[in-house]
Amino acid sequence: MSEKKRGWKTLPKGAVPYKSSKDYKTGDWGVAKPVIDRTKCSKCTLCHFFCPEGAITVRADGYTEVNYDYCKGCGVCANECPVKCIKMEMKK
Repeated sequence: MSEKKRGWKTLPKGAVPYKSSKDYKTGDWGVAKPVIDRTKCSKCTLCHFFCPEGAITVRADGYTEVNYDYCKGCGVCANECPVKCIKMEMKK
């Protein structure tokens, strides 16, 4: 009796064996969270483009919004913000 082939080696070339990170709520991993001060925000959307998790979206009014279900609190958005309207706060 032959052993049934299993695992990633049996996938066709170019196949994606795992789900997207959007399938898993990972926001509870971090210890900090970004808070956006919209009175200082210039609507440049750099935080959206630099967010490695895709947790920051651009709203219809041009402001950005953080989806804390997926934000890991890395602080890249706060670091890249040219007007420094994003502050990292400790989660409670």
